[in-house]
Amino acid sequence: MNSHENARLTPKGRARLVERIGQIGVEAAAAESGISVRSARKWKQRFEQGGQDGLRDRSSRPRQVRGALDPQQREQAAQLRTRRRTIRAIADQLQCPYSTVRRYLAGIGLSRLPPLQAPVPVVRYERQRPGEMLHLDTKKLGRIERIGHRITGNPRDHVRGVGWETLHLAVDDHSRLAYTEVLPDEGQDTTTGFLLRALDWFANLGVTVERVMTDNGSAYRSKIFGRALADRHIRHSRTRPYTPRTNGKAERFVQTALREWAYAYAYQHSTERTDQLARWQHHYNHHRKHTAIGFLPPISRIPMNNVSNLNI
Repeated sequence: MNSHENARLTPKGRARLVERIGQIGVEAAAAESGISVRSARKWKQRFEQGGQDGLRDRSSRPRQVRGALDPQQREQAAQLRTRRRTIRAIADQLQCPYSTVRRYLAGIGLSRLPPLQAPVPVVRYERQRPGEMLHLDTKKLGRIERIGHRITGNPRDHVRGVGWETLHLAVDDHSRLAYTEVLPDEGQDTTTGFLLRALDWFANLGVTVERVMTDNGSAYRSKIFGRALADRHIRHSRTRPYTPRTNGKAERFVQTALREWAYAYAYQHSTERTDQLARWQHHYNHHRKHTAIGFLPPISRIPMNNVSNLNI
């Protein structure tokens, strides 16, 4: 067997080491050979136990190899796991070590319990022209009175009972162009007022809204909201109950707004955050590259003769 590439002694050198140990002692022989006293004693002990054969390199193969499951056990473990049995229960039933069963299940991607229901397939769609569908949604934001303990790290800076305000948003399905306002609440009068201003904002761009999609919030189901849509001959579509992904473009915009505007800075007061909204909305519409539309800003999908009318 070949010696390790970093070994200081070959079997012949080890035999000479053992001979020198008998002549000058362990410590002196170790220093002479350039090895530690511990290594010198090891080779001396191996020579006493096995003679010249004890001075040869030993195999690096472990004395015990981790057990593996046979094909029948592997099939049974996979079936039990898909039936949502725990790894410990599977190991007990197969009478195998827990670590062996866990390692095999992790190797086939079953270390986590499978979902009770298969995930709903993602259905992606995009309307053909601006205004064909407008997504509306709201997001409650905690008011800011001063910088709180999450920023300063001081528990004494905790602020309670400041209240809430609401971000109202309207996102065009085709272009992803967005109109936003921060309003005191999400009541039916407030929400309807935002709808009318959003429709006028898009109309100034030459975009005629044909359909509005909302969730099933009380404001969106109110009579005043429905009359406002009927007066403009706009069709109202609602999402499926408890299925926010139906209004996914609005939900995704909310995440972007929270990350890049609402929680992007340590605002001193709510008014400061609200003042920054118009600037961020302009950046989102005119400059921010949108992945879903080929890394172009939303304004690029609005006819150029209408862009000059945009008032932000």
